Amino acid sequence: MLEWLLVPFEVSFVRRALVAGVLVSLVCALVGTWVVLRGMAFLGDAMSHGLLPGVALASLTGHSVLLGAAISAGVMVLGVTALGRSRQLSRDTSIGLLFVGMLAIGVIVVSHSRSFAVDLTAFLFGDVLAVGPADLGHLAVALLAAALVAGLGHRAFVALAFDPRKARTLGLHPGPAHAVLLGLVTLAIVASFHVVGTLLVLGLLIALPRCARSTLRGALCR
Repeated sequence: MLEWLLVPFEVSFVRRALVAGVLVSLVCALVGTWVVLRGMAFLGDAMSHGLLPGVALASLTGHSVLLGAAISAGVMVLGVTALGRSRQLSRDTSIGLLFVGMLAIGVIVVSHSRSFAVDLTAFLFGDVLAVGPADLGHLAVALLAAALVAGLGHRAFVALAFDPRKARTLGLHPGPAHAVLLGLVTLAIVASFHVVGTLLVLGLLIALPRCARSTLRGALCR
């Protein structure tokens, strides 16, 4: 029985897929913890789907898909930050407007290319079996960067999760800390979407940390 389970891993691309899945899970679990604690699930959803314009343009022009995704994510972060300072729009409203706007632009770009259907499917669901050694290297670097930033900013992130005003009183700079969290979310999504797709990235960012939080809370209450 055990030999039957191990047979698929005799193929190199299946082994790479397994390693990629583990790396993506670790990155998303690390970043997703703060996404859940900070109540940033809607922002994560908007970020994951807001990558579509950059991915579409990069694919159509022959440039790096990761570069296009990173540019789109940067536009989303800057837009959320800028609109979040407006007193006329709430944070959720600004995120929703950017989400819909970026997704609409992506759909318009996709509609102008008859050959983009396969790439769009890969954008939504990923292609874990197509992972190469370079992709594993990128994921490993992303995991190390996320772990380093999370470790260095742990104290500020914890204070920010409980009370931004308290964090400001302690001199922990909640504004820059929130910006760094946005950067971590961007890093996790951009590094992972081509492996598991934007739909599963969102699930890994939210579902696993939320289940772990509920399990830990239940254990502490016993």
